[in-house]
Amino acid sequence: MTASKCSSLTGKPYGIERVCRVWGYPRSSFYLNRQPREINQFKHGKRGPKPKLSDEQILKLIREDLANSPFIGEGHRKVWARLKFGKGIRVGRNRVQRLMRENNLLSPRRARRDANPHQGEIITAAPDQMWGADGTKVFTVKEGWAWLFAAVDHFNAECVGYHICKKGDRFNALEPISQGVKEHFGFLSQDSARGLRLRIDSGSQYVSEHFQNQIKFWGISASFAFIEQPQTNGVIERFFRTLKEQIIYGRVYETIEDLKVAVDKFVKLYNQEWRIERLGFLSPKQARENYLTGLAKCA
Repeated sequence: MTASKCSSLTGKPYGIERVCRVWGYPRSSFYLNRQPREINQFKHGKRGPKPKLSDEQILKLIREDLANSPFIGEGHRKVWARLKFGKGIRVGRNRVQRLMRENNLLSPRRARRDANPHQGEIITAAPDQMWGADGTKVFTVKEGWAWLFAAVDHFNAECVGYHICKKGDRFNALEPISQGVKEHFGFLSQDSARGLRLRIDSGSQYVSEHFQNQIKFWGISASFAFIEQPQTNGVIERFFRTLKEQIIYGRVYETIEDLKVAVDKFVKLYNQEWRIERLGFLSPKQARENYLTGLAKCA
């Protein structure tokens, strides 16, 4: 029996809605099967205006950008930023992400993580208001473990100083702070960096009497990160992660001097060219220069 004919049992006609309800068959499927075959096989394309560049052209640009980038393991956001702001190519970020995902070009290090429960704010509105300082260790073949101390501005994530050494004591931990104060405040006399806060953890180097007395002499106040909450010192932690992804993981350094050469080259490149999303994809140096230019115009 079909819905368009009478019932063979009762001799009465029944409506399509009633028949489909009894059969448990969707009416949409019934009408679809009644359409001509050429209509059923028609597939709608993407609606709206066609993009100027095809997926193949965008993919080629993405591959060229990744090949020419001085960094490794970058995600789709930085590739999109260089295409849009560096080359003036108007392309959607989601489209870049899709093409990189489909062609296995996304960074293998980018993994999903649980939501961070920390709700605090550690980013400053101007440079040289808060710096973050910390140390990490890197292994060398001939000289064993080496210490890498660094200081990073919380405003623009700029590395204001770094120091590589064999012994990770309080004196060496002070070296990046000394470099940054001399570079951005002009001198190392008493109260030369008054008003600056230094975000540090409770490591033995940073809680030592020598370290605390020295930063007080420069006018710097200590701002300790919360215990077991490394995100409260997240700016320097993120800098170390970037540095290790770019020049440490997958590489072997024979001596501490070899490590110094690599870190020195990276820090200069990072400050000049590493694009940061929260800064509008500006590099640390560009963000500082833009801020200072804005102050000059206001004056």
